[in-house]
Amino acid sequence: MLDVRFHLDSNGQDLAVEHVQDVEPILDWNKEARRDEQKSDWGRHVARIPNVTYVKWLDDEHRKGNTQLRMFTPEFDAIVQKKLQDPEWAYLRVDRPALQAGWSKL
Repeated sequence: MLDVRFHLDSNGQDLAVEHVQDVEPILDWNKEARRDEQKSDWGRHVARIPNVTYVKWLDDEHRKGNTQLRMFTPEFDAIVQKKLQDPEWAYLRVDRPALQAGWSKL
């Protein structure tokens, strides 16, 4: 569950919004799921991403000037896919990408 907390600065004019989530159960689930072999040739589970991470990625894009970006649009999905290819975010993946040999079109 994602908690949203509002903090008003002492000047009474500046508002900060904080998003808080216990991500440990999700990360534990990812660790367990990474052990399971996914034998299906379609519909593989790729990652489980905490909501606070989605919010962080959206905020990062807004800070870069991409203020029109909205969650769960094709543009946002492309950003998420790119993040999941980054070793920094590999712990969110459950499909063991390092073990995949890839595929080619015949």
